[in-house]
Amino acid sequence: MSKEPLLISEIQTDIQAGRLTAEASVSASLDRIGALNGKLKAFVKVDLERALADARHLDHLAKLGVPKGPLFGVPLAIKDIIDVEGLRTGGGSLTRKDAIPAGADAEVVSRLRQAGAVVVGKVATVEYAFGGWGSNETVGAPHNPWDLEKARVPGGSSSGSGVAVAAGLVPGALGSDTGGSIRLPSSFTGLVGLKTTAGLIPKTGVLPLSDMLDTIGPMTRTVRDAAILFDVLLGNEAGTSAPGEVDLSAPFYGLRVGVPVETGVILHPDTAKAYANMQDRLKAGGATLVPVQFPMSLADYAAPCGMFLAVDSYRHYGHFAEEEPNRLGAPVRARMLSGKGVSAVDYANNLERREREKQVIAQRFELIDAILMPATTMPAAVLGEHPEHDSPAVFTRFANYFDLAAISLPTDISVAGLPIAMQFVVPGFKEARALDIAHRAEVAQGGPILCPILGHSTI
Repeated sequence: MSKEPLLISEIQTDIQAGRLTAEASVSASLDRIGALNGKLKAFVKVDLERALADARHLDHLAKLGVPKGPLFGVPLAIKDIIDVEGLRTGGGSLTRKDAIPAGADAEVVSRLRQAGAVVVGKVATVEYAFGGWGSNETVGAPHNPWDLEKARVPGGSSSGSGVAVAAGLVPGALGSDTGGSIRLPSSFTGLVGLKTTAGLIPKTGVLPLSDMLDTIGPMTRTVRDAAILFDVLLGNEAGTSAPGEVDLSAPFYGLRVGVPVETGVILHPDTAKAYANMQDRLKAGGATLVPVQFPMSLADYAAPCGMFLAVDSYRHYGHFAEEEPNRLGAPVRARMLSGKGVSAVDYANNLERREREKQVIAQRFELIDAILMPATTMPAAVLGEHPEHDSPAVFTRFANYFDLAAISLPTDISVAGLPIAMQFVVPGFKEARALDIAHRAEVAQGGPILCPILGHSTI
């Protein structure tokens, strides 16, 4: 056994106290990557030399009296659809194997570096971020660290981000969420994943899937760490979104939480139990649960959201889907090709319905602070035994479709020893509210739920 890798908040504390240098922090991350990534396959590129050089440069500047940024010496991983200067943006696809290295950082990466973070490399993704299970038929999928014997789905499309953070290779990573691609891997690997409001965080230098729905957000092991990264990504003053103290005698006092009347699917027994447990915790902690009826069930919103993804993906990458011989994995290719036959009338009708029902959702939020729902219908399935052509995003797409913000939080462990997550959905631009509620829940349950691999330096 070895000491668990540090959280972002712990690195901050040790750096400010002089107990840790940027070089030592980054070196510890690189050592862990070297020991575990051969099995986990989270990283597709480790930028070892630059990471160490950047860390040493930060330490040198600190000795000269330059103020330390809020992420000073924090090693982070970047999803491989986001540009990192000098590295190829692979997009998880063989179609980009000959892409030239990025000439500049994406805006979000630049903001991380300006805050003192050190980018240690790029992590795996589903091809062009189009898939919720985390499988990748062409370049391979990362190994979910919650089960080292069986290969289980890591969740997608930010699969490598989820595995890298859950296993402690890095304390945080960037993911993207178009239909659930931050919250799904966060659910399956036991992380906190924040889906931000569309348009809030810049996407310059990011491979698109759907220009309308794409969002960038943090994936971390605790809510507090997610808030730290969120503030940097947004350009906030450090601590702006930091959760406050929690009164354990009534952690949810005054909170109004909506509970959907119809989910539209049958939950796995362990997930159903966790969902009931979360409702019980909320009520016991002083929250008021409010039944909420929507025009359709939660699951019914997955298809119209999927239409936007299919059409936009075909617009961007249809030439790859059409080529022969084809270099895309069959499931991703089929999803892209499904957008080819969508008529302009159907697309326009979907847009109109979306805008009309946004008003309905806004009216519901006049009576509640957040909506509680599971992040996924079940714990992580065995890779290859999951229904690849049925998206796991039956609950997550709701937030994307209606331009809402949402956070996924691990709240229970299944009988098989796998994490189960709930999500809190809030109005757009209310990310601080989502972080606050999730933090209360995290504290009330006794702390974060962490992967057992964190206590091991080898596997």
